[in-house]
Amino acid sequence: MEAAAALGGSGLPGALIVLILLVLVLLLAAVLHRSAPRETPVAPQDGPRANGHARPEEPRKAKPAARARREKQRQHSFAHRLLVAALKGHSSPVTCLDFSSNGKYLASCSEDRTVRLWSTRDLAGREHRCLRANVGLDHAELVRLSPDSRVAVEPTQGENLVPLAFIVWLANAETIRVYKMTKKDDGSFTFTATSGDFPKKHKAPVINIGIAETGKFIMTASSDTTILIWSPKGEVLASINTNQMNNAYATVSPCGRFVASCGFTPDVKVWEVCFGKNGDFREVTRAFELKGHTAGVQSFSFSNDSRRMATVSKDGTWKFWDTDVEYKKQQDPYLLLTGQCAVLEPCRIALSPDSRTVAVAGGTDIVVYNTRHGEEEERFLGVHSHRIADLAFDTTGRYLVSCGDRAICVFHNTAGHRAVVEEMEAILKKTGNKATRERLEQQISSARKALAAIYGKKH
Repeated sequence: MEAAAALGGSGLPGALIVLILLVLVLLLAAVLHRSAPRETPVAPQDGPRANGHARPEEPRKAKPAARARREKQRQHSFAHRLLVAALKGHSSPVTCLDFSSNGKYLASCSEDRTVRLWSTRDLAGREHRCLRANVGLDHAELVRLSPDSRVAVEPTQGENLVPLAFIVWLANAETIRVYKMTKKDDGSFTFTATSGDFPKKHKAPVINIGIAETGKFIMTASSDTTILIWSPKGEVLASINTNQMNNAYATVSPCGRFVASCGFTPDVKVWEVCFGKNGDFREVTRAFELKGHTAGVQSFSFSNDSRRMATVSKDGTWKFWDTDVEYKKQQDPYLLLTGQCAVLEPCRIALSPDSRTVAVAGGTDIVVYNTRHGEEEERFLGVHSHRIADLAFDTTGRYLVSCGDRAICVFHNTAGHRAVVEEMEAILKKTGNKATRERLEQQISSARKALAAIYGKKH
């Protein structure tokens, strides 16, 4: 009995040891069991399960991507009887427009890292051809076509000329880059960036750039009070302090002589950029000012010959000015007309090349007025899905173009044709010269035929 008791007493610790070992083995097995399945479910995410049913997580993960694709494919729908075309080529919002000085091409830049050159000859057609230039590792916010150098793309058609170069303002690099056209081995053309961007000089965001029609200088304006005048090679020729607290808009006049800006103050300041007879830069001098608004000016525009200007202000009015004055003799511009704005702020204004019509854009709407009486002629509502970023007439005054999303809308300028008829008929009543009367009657007839063709085609 003592032997049995001794045996039972020695067996108890052994059983405890065995029990502890068993628990450890079970815990280790549980850990291994938990960790192993984490690797196996990864594979079925890319395909169906063994029983043929797809994992429930797959549709939920695909929905955001599918929704993004659907949103990307959606295009803002706009229709109007005066809409000539909607140029669709960019895959992101268009930020800037510019017509070549010969009127044959329209340039557009977009957040999709491309600049496109559209043929204005195709605007009224079904197909809209364009040349594309890629902006590497950045995108252009502003684009301006070079006015002084052009090349024939199709040698057999001498009239088909495109700009040989253009400049862009890069959004990320915050500088100007020049692109020039080069001919490839297969005979086609492409645009390549020249070596070396302009140096960074502005301390605030740039709001606009421009090239003088003479090709002698480039302008950049920032949102502080700075305007820089550059040589085409990227050297700063002059710096202008506008003293307006901030610049809202600035541009180069179509004649290439003036630079103007507006901002917080209720006026527009205009400077003349002077060059010597040998072409060397001399100085920038104050030319004249447009004074008459009661609040800050948001935008302005020149006529093609720079003899007229239009301005739009926070005071809810737009004004039409005679700037054909002897400013060197201290003669001030004349206010010809004041009209009321019918669009939301902030506003952008465009004056037709012949100064007969004014277009004012605000929000997603555009209203067109005549400059003879200031009357509203046309109203285009909800033109783009986003706020209108740019607005311009082509060099002939036949079309008005705008951008605010991925499409570029092109409108007939019917107000311009009606203005020609009204103006020529008024002159016709006062003239007795036969040759003059015949010329006026011809202009009236051409304008009426253009209107008949526009409205006849739309009905």
